[in-house]
Amino acid sequence: MAPVLAQLDDVSRLYGRFPALRKISISFAAGRCYVLLGENGAGKSTLLRVLAGLLEPTMGSAHWVIDGKPDRIANQRARIGYMSHAPMLYDELSARENLQYFAGLYRTSSCLTPTAALEAVGLDPNLARPVGQFSQGMRQRTSLARVLLPQPELLLLDEPFSNMDAASAARMVTLLAGLRAAHRTVVLTTHQRSLAEPLADYFLTMEAGRLIAVTEAPAR
Repeated sequence: MAPVLAQLDDVSRLYGRFPALRKISISFAAGRCYVLLGENGAGKSTLLRVLAGLLEPTMGSAHWVIDGKPDRIANQRARIGYMSHAPMLYDELSARENLQYFAGLYRTSSCLTPTAALEAVGLDPNLARPVGQFSQGMRQRTSLARVLLPQPELLLLDEPFSNMDAASAARMVTLLAGLRAAHRTVVLTTHQRSLAEPLADYFLTMEAGRLIAVTEAPAR
């Protein structure tokens, strides 16, 4: 059995009096892919932000697991890559210029170079065109390259297939399958279950802030 990488125990998250998450308990194993399903407002993005250490639970606990012992996720942020639904890129800069900027925010010797990160997602690092002129598929791959810079163990991806054409979505699936094969843990949200089926080890279905089903994917 793969070791547990991160764990949520009875996690609830309130916005005022509104419960975005309600008593979520689940473990995420190393080297597995978890696909979060549910309607808008089900709590998927909030769950990702809690896992990323960007939101603290209102109740319950979220923690990283090191040699079987819990640690606060906030202490392990360098091991987590978070790709939000918004691209978080500077439209006037090229892909390489964007990654040069973000690489400067990391102080770890293991950080990928912008060239290596762009090549990892199949983009030409010498492309001078500004990101604002990229197709949606290219923007998403640039966002993924940004996430890969610190070589995280846990990848949290919010709607990575959003607004992509079929060819771009297929390319993203191939990229994510390669990352999973390299023993990264992937947690992603999507409204397109069929796209994620080649990747998934587990489907997590959410409704109104609750985790209502955990389904193991058929053996590939």
